[in-house]
Amino acid sequence: MTSTPSPGIPHSPLQSEKSRRYDRQLRLWGDHGQNALEYASICMINASAIGTEILKSLVLPGVGSFTILDQHKLTAEDAGNNFFLDPECIGQSRGEVAMRLLLELNHEVRGDCVQQSVEQVLEMKRDFFSSFSLVVCCGLPERSLLNLAKILWTENIPLVTVKTAGFLGYMRLQVREHFIVETHPDSRTPDLRLENPWPELETWLQNQVDKLESMTRQEHSHTPYPVLLYRYLNEWRAEHNNDIPQNYKEKTQFKENIRKGLLRREGNEEFEEDEENFEEACKAVNTVIKLSSIPSNTMTILQDPCASNLHSGAESFWLIAHAVGRFVDLENRLPVEGLLPDMFSDSARDVVSEADVRRFCRESRYLRLERGCSLEAEYTGGGSSTSLQNGLEDPDSDALYYLVLRAVDRYISEYGSTPGDTDPEVEADTAKLKTIFTRLCIEAGLTPPQGQDDHIHEVCRYGGSELHTVAAFLGGCAAHECIKLLTGQYVPIDNIVVYNAITSNVSTFKV
Repeated sequence: MTSTPSPGIPHSPLQSEKSRRYDRQLRLWGDHGQNALEYASICMINASAIGTEILKSLVLPGVGSFTILDQHKLTAEDAGNNFFLDPECIGQSRGEVAMRLLLELNHEVRGDCVQQSVEQVLEMKRDFFSSFSLVVCCGLPERSLLNLAKILWTENIPLVTVKTAGFLGYMRLQVREHFIVETHPDSRTPDLRLENPWPELETWLQNQVDKLESMTRQEHSHTPYPVLLYRYLNEWRAEHNNDIPQNYKEKTQFKENIRKGLLRREGNEEFEEDEENFEEACKAVNTVIKLSSIPSNTMTILQDPCASNLHSGAESFWLIAHAVGRFVDLENRLPVEGLLPDMFSDSARDVVSEADVRRFCRESRYLRLERGCSLEAEYTGGGSSTSLQNGLEDPDSDALYYLVLRAVDRYISEYGSTPGDTDPEVEADTAKLKTIFTRLCIEAGLTPPQGQDDHIHEVCRYGGSELHTVAAFLGGCAAHECIKLLTGQYVPIDNIVVYNAITSNVSTFKV
């Protein structure tokens, strides 16, 4: 049998319909993650092809509400690359049309549309964006984007900026401070503390060890493997100066010691009994038999000034971190996770329940705190430019395309149009964009690379057009990052993603 309760959401009559509808995602982020998603409020700036693709992937899993901020009217070009815009509605509000069709995907989601620009909204109501959990910005000119980003940075509201042009696109996350309790690591090892058990656990383990010799064969074969490991670990330490098995040779010998404890078959002692718990014990040696330590990522959080110097408005994350830090000071160890691995056992010996352990303590070895770089700092050279500079020096890197697309945003701010949008030859626009690109690099503390002309010309040739396939791919990726930020689970990117559909390559950079 398994010692851990089965994952999933209880099916009460009131919950059954929702549980069935969201079954797959509940297995990923649980009911508490779903609740966080359902209480979230999203602001989407511009219902472009990628904007509606992001909203689609947020509406389907049940985000609480969204507001589309879009001053544009629907054009034939919009209807040609966006499945959520009806060609029969050309000339109507693009945001209104997109909102109506998106709401058909999930009737539990609420939607709204504001037919104004960012500047108009901020002029009328400076705190307009304060009520949102997250803001997603699609294709906003640089000047407007920086003004908005500065406000959101001050409010500590995450901003996801996305842009596509032709076969290229990028996503940039601006997050001042983001806590991740449930990082969902790819691999996690059981936290059994067998090398240094606390008194109550030591008493229970020793009690089980003392009974081993008098157990029936069934009881012997159903003894949880941590009991076996504890017994043979104590015997090993008694013979090895209190040390635990360290290297491959020692662990191999330790496994042999465990196998010697297998019972012999009745009537034929030449053969061993098939006792699965002993096999489990041998398999667990490499992961369980180790000295407990506090991971550096966790210790960094516990020693952070925000955890030490609490104030009345402190986030709950820091309140718990403060308490855990005091526990570590007293005990010199983290609280026990409270999760038991699957093991061969019987019900009578299961004494630890996951429900008895707080989520923070359970995940204390895997905590993450993300402190990002603002767009303002990146654009003015205040952030770390090493990753981008290394990319610019690599001819196969797509870092150059990220900066060219950023230059397009500045071009729109300065000239009021998209490069290549009106000039069939695009040569004049290419020269203007190259000048802006060079200036942008210098302002960001980057060395403009040689041979960027082809990249700039390629982007100008697109004329700002959006391809639905590119928008669908990058929009799905952006929606995933939004869900990470809203649920506080899984680790979001830090902090730039560039998608090149020409080479089918996805690159990440950090500033």
